Amino acid sequence: MDQKDLAQIVRQVLTRIEGEINSGGSRCIYGYDDVDQAVQAAATAQKIWHRDFNIAAKTKIINGLRADLMEHLEELSRLALEDTGMGRLDDKLLKKELAITKTPGPEYFTTKAVSGDNGLVIEELSPFGVIASITPSTNPVASVINNAIAMLSGGNAVVFAPHPGAKASTLRAVEVINESLGRNGAPCGLVATLTAISMENVDSLMKHPLVRLVAATGGPGVVHAALCSGKPAIGAGPGNPPVVVDETAHVRQAAIDVILGCSFDNNLPCTSEKELIVVNCVADELKKHMLENGAHELKSPAEIARLRELVFDDKGKPNKKCIGKDATWLLKEIGIVVPAKTRIVLVECEEDDPFVQEEMLMPILPLVRVADFKEALAMALRVEHGFRHSAAIHSTNIDNMSLMARVMETTIFTKNAPSFASLGYGGDCPTAFTIATSTGQGPTTPLSFCRLRRCTLHGAFRII
Repeated sequence: MDQKDLAQIVRQVLTRIEGEINSGGSRCIYGYDDVDQAVQAAATAQKIWHRDFNIAAKTKIINGLRADLMEHLEELSRLALEDTGMGRLDDKLLKKELAITKTPGPEYFTTKAVSGDNGLVIEELSPFGVIASITPSTNPVASVINNAIAMLSGGNAVVFAPHPGAKASTLRAVEVINESLGRNGAPCGLVATLTAISMENVDSLMKHPLVRLVAATGGPGVVHAALCSGKPAIGAGPGNPPVVVDETAHVRQAAIDVILGCSFDNNLPCTSEKELIVVNCVADELKKHMLENGAHELKSPAEIARLRELVFDDKGKPNKKCIGKDATWLLKEIGIVVPAKTRIVLVECEEDDPFVQEEMLMPILPLVRVADFKEALAMALRVEHGFRHSAAIHSTNIDNMSLMARVMETTIFTKNAPSFASLGYGGDCPTAFTIATSTGQGPTTPLSFCRLRRCTLHGAFRII
C-alpha cells in the first residue's frame, strides 16, 4: 500500500466519523423539515466530497450506488406506481434501469489543454456546490436516481424537493441512496431531501444563499420559479412532441415504433410521441398495422365524445385523474372493454382538436392526415408550439429527415425509432430524465451540473 492509498483510507475514515458527528452519532439524517438544516448539511458534505474524494474514489462509490440501486429496482418501481397511480410497471422497471446503468459518472469528464507560444492553458469543470433539485410526479424515482448520480459525479451535493404527488417514492429512493453512500464511505448529508413539501419551502430552497444551482423538472410554473430564483438554473419545460410518417417510411415498423414510444410508461415522458401526422397515401396502411399491434381506434362520434368528457376538465385541460392511466382503464371508463394487450387509444381528428393541441400525458394518440410531407412539417411545427422540446419522423427520405431536423430545432429529434431511443433505450446515448429545453442544456449529464474554470501558465510546459 503506497502513501496515496493510505491517505485516501484515512480521509474516508475521518469522513465517516464526521458524518456520525453531524448526525448525532446515529444513522445519517437525510430528510429535513427545515430548509436551512438540509442545505447546511449538504454544504458541509459537499466540501468533504470535493476536497477529499478523488475521481477514483468517487467512481468506486458511485459504482457501488449503481449496484445497490439495482437490488431495489423492483421495489422502487412498484412504489412509484403505487405512490402516483400513473404509468406501467414494466416500463418503470426499464426507466429505473436506464437511470442506474446509463447515467454517466465521473469517467465522463475530460480536461481540455491547449499549448502555444505563450505557454499552457487548461480548462476543467468544477462543481457548483449545493444543487436544489425540484423533481416531478411523472418520473419521480428515475429523476432522483439520474440526478443524484450525475450531480455527485460532478462533485456536488443535492437537496431534493419532491413533488407532493410522489413524496413516498421520492423519499424512499433518497433513503436507498443514502444507505448505499453511507456503506461506501461517502460523507453524511451529500444527498438530502425536504420532507415538508410546500411552495414556500421550495421557494426558500431555491433562494437559499448556499444553493448555487437550481435544476427544476415540471410544469411551466416550476420552471418559471427556478428562472426567477436569482440562481443559475436548469429548466426542463413542457413539450408536445409530434411524430411524422411520410410516404417513404417502412410503414409496418413505423406503426410498431410509434405505439411503443407513445405508450411508454403510458405517455408520461415529456419526449413521448403526443400526436401523429401522417401523409394520406400511407395513412390507411399505417392504421391497419397499428390496430394489429396494440392500438384501439375510437370511430364513432359518441365514443369520442365520451372520451373527451372523461379526459378533459371543465377548463379544457387534461384531467389529472386520467394522466398516466392505462389505455384499457381509459376505455373501460367510457364503457369499452378491450384486450389487456391494448397499449394506446387511437383517435383520428383535425389539427385544431384539443387532443392534438394539449400535452395529454396519456396513451391517447390523435392521428391527423395531410396531403404531403411539406404540409406535415408545417403542421408539426405549429402543434409543437415552439417549445423546441422533442419531435420524431419515420422516413427513408434523407432530405425530409434533414429538413425536419433543421426546421423543428428541437432538443430531441428521433428518426426511425421509438422516441425512447433518444433516452438511451435502444439508442447509443446517455440517459437523462431532465431535458433542459427552457435553459438550453438539453439532456443533462454530469457536465451540466458543473462550471468551467480556466488556468493559464504563461511561458512554460510547451515542449516544442
